[in-house]
Amino acid sequence: MTPPVTSATAIPTGASGPNRSVRLHRRRLLVDGRPSLVFAGEVHYFRLDPDTWEDRLDRLRQAGCDQVATYIPWLWHELADGSVDLTGRTDPRRDLVRFLDLAAARGLGVIARPGPFVMAELKNEGIPHRVYEKTPEVWPTTWDGRRITTRTTDYLAPPFLEACRGWYDEVMPLLAARQWSRGGPVTAVQLDNEVGMLSWVTNSPDLTDVVCEDHRAWARDRYGDEEASARTGADARDADAWAARLRRPDTGDTLALHHDLGLYMRHRYARYIDTLRGHAEELGVTDVPFLVNIHGTGGGRGRTFPIGISQLFESYRGKGQITSGSDHYIGDLTVANVGDLYTMNAFMAAVHDADQPLTSLEFEAGSGDYGEDMSMAYPPEAVDLKTRLCVAQGNRLVNYYLFAGGTNPPLDAPVGDGNDRIAFTGERHGFAAPVGPEGQDNPTLAATRDVVAALRGVGHLLADMDEEDDGFALGFVPDHYLTEYTYPASGARAELVADLERFRGMGPRDILVRALLLTGTSFPAVDLQAGRLDPGTTPTLVLAGASALDGAVQQALVDYVHKGGRLLLNGVLPVRDLEGRACTVLADGLGISVAGRVDEGLDARGQHYYPSVLSSGWAGPRAEVRVGYAQLLDVSTARDAVTVLTERQTGAPCGIQVVAGAGSAVVVACDFPCHLDFWRAALDAVGVTPRWQLDASRPGVVVTSTADARGQRLLHLVHVGPAEVDLSLRQRDTPYLGGRRIRMPARSGLVLPAGVDLEGGRLLASTCEIVSLAGDRVLLRPTQPDEDVVLIRTDRTVRSSRGTVGTDAGLVTVTVPAGAGRDHGVVEVTLG
Repeated sequence: MTPPVTSATAIPTGASGPNRSVRLHRRRLLVDGRPSLVFAGEVHYFRLDPDTWEDRLDRLRQAGCDQVATYIPWLWHELADGSVDLTGRTDPRRDLVRFLDLAAARGLGVIARPGPFVMAELKNEGIPHRVYEKTPEVWPTTWDGRRITTRTTDYLAPPFLEACRGWYDEVMPLLAARQWSRGGPVTAVQLDNEVGMLSWVTNSPDLTDVVCEDHRAWARDRYGDEEASARTGADARDADAWAARLRRPDTGDTLALHHDLGLYMRHRYARYIDTLRGHAEELGVTDVPFLVNIHGTGGGRGRTFPIGISQLFESYRGKGQITSGSDHYIGDLTVANVGDLYTMNAFMAAVHDADQPLTSLEFEAGSGDYGEDMSMAYPPEAVDLKTRLCVAQGNRLVNYYLFAGGTNPPLDAPVGDGNDRIAFTGERHGFAAPVGPEGQDNPTLAATRDVVAALRGVGHLLADMDEEDDGFALGFVPDHYLTEYTYPASGARAELVADLERFRGMGPRDILVRALLLTGTSFPAVDLQAGRLDPGTTPTLVLAGASALDGAVQQALVDYVHKGGRLLLNGVLPVRDLEGRACTVLADGLGISVAGRVDEGLDARGQHYYPSVLSSGWAGPRAEVRVGYAQLLDVSTARDAVTVLTERQTGAPCGIQVVAGAGSAVVVACDFPCHLDFWRAALDAVGVTPRWQLDASRPGVVVTSTADARGQRLLHLVHVGPAEVDLSLRQRDTPYLGGRRIRMPARSGLVLPAGVDLEGGRLLASTCEIVSLAGDRVLLRPTQPDEDVVLIRTDRTVRSSRGTVGTDAGLVTVTVPAGAGRDHGVVEVTLG
């Protein structure tokens, strides 16, 4: 279908560019065929006086961003009479065409986010009131037939899809005409926003008649009538009985019902995204990538973020020219939550295909004062640290949200809801943004500008680099996060979810991932449900084990170890599957059995019990430590079993190393503290030797590196600790900078060269960050308080605008003295 050309959809004057394109390829974002690192900022044109649009776009450019992202709210553009204004005929703030053209005139690409849902504190999450008023059946019912409290919809309800198609009929042709390939600014289009989030956070699955009937058809097709009936507890041939059981699963075993409900919703969301994409493509949006926004952070943490991945990965994995983007609000970045952000990125990548890059569609850039009550104030360096870590892990697009605040205009037709504006935040909006509602600079603006500038200096390298790892992967089990729905009266379901929440992902007390990062390792994640475990490509696997794990995954882990893989499991060995059935496949395959478990709390005598653990073998000697629980293991039939942790009172092992088949496993079945020397020993026991050996005065530095196909390498240091640190590094057996100590202020980051090509030589190492690099000339930013050092291998004459140059057998050392540090400009080095 070719959309009609109107004044709103006509290609902008002067458009050209047969070579203009935006594509996803090999986990890169290719703009005009070149790998690109994109920095964007969210600017809501509809919340700004059009006279200020140019100023906000210019300031976005000044901050170093090359793209602007914006929601396009259906609620705002649809008028009371049902018509749609995208050209400003009724209000200049509706002139989307002008805003896009202003962005194009500044060389800014546009990431368009037209919904239908947009959230953004808008009423109805951006859906017009008339959708609910004229088609109330789209507003779902949930458990016990209650009306859902949020303004979500039954995504696949025919009246809702019909309304969505009407909105897309208006907005998509306009975007299609302005795609990058057609000379316009539009580089990507996001499909909907945070799909499934509203029903998850309220524990309110959509259970309308239409959904229940669709679920029944899905279950019958998947399992057949007999098994479907047994799993749900209702006759699969009786529509009324089936719907009644879904809405009120208050008797019998409901674990299979809950599990299937999660699987079905995952499938349903994928159908919804496919439907929206089909509409967009029919209306001409065919030349830019589509994006899916992943939600899930809360309370300054990322523990629940993988719920969003679990809900939505079927919507994009393995599908061409579409990828996911994170939507994260974790506040400051500290030793407490640095593992959250790292794991979020790793788990997102684990379910991407070979072409899909990481992106971040809502990258928190503000101060945290979202309620304008001064109850929160993130330090400006938080945005710096988070940006550095995400880019090091391969994020190709970072969209700072919200970049500029504004005001909420009145609704086209008053509804009598107290303020009659488009949003519930009042008149002003975006109080915490780097650029405030009235255009004032807030503290995070400078920090955003500085980190973008720092990474732009090596952006051409980062865009075509991948993070290196230490030969192991973190296991991701998507179904461990199918926990968004629990019928309130289902005690067995609540118990299972609580157990999964305690152990999954980052391990008990989050210690596993925190220890992995702070011992200097870096790692990808692997989807354990995808059937791709191979010791040849992943020699070591690290897993946070919960007491429930699907039998097929347990068998895959056994096969992996028996084929020569090495497993480090922290948490507990599974004793059942996710539907509550006894399942000890993994324990049996390792030759272990579970003898019991002790937890802190009141014991059978009514006394408070404090589990304590003694260390031996490679784990000791060390002081006895108190733990929150200990799973007691019987290793009498295990092969070459070595006990390294013992629960003090029972004398039973709770930490062991065993041989199984051609491989081995270390099981740490207690929440052992974050003693970094213990975790280094555990990693060594499963054959992991960090490629970067970090010697730091105190913990808190995350170290990783990125490299390209030519062997160029950048070293990334992200110091999330609260005090200054000095450190030295070794890359395998080679000291970085000859073992020179590097000083890093509290909560700071560095990207340092570790082998970067220059015309006529190679920049081997430096305490300076690269400002720009072209040909035989490099500009460097000193970072040290005493003196900075640059090492270059070349046979050419080296000149430096500051400091001294020494040469020894083709190795050139440039020494920049004190006084040329962070606040004293850059140093120019050229190879003559």
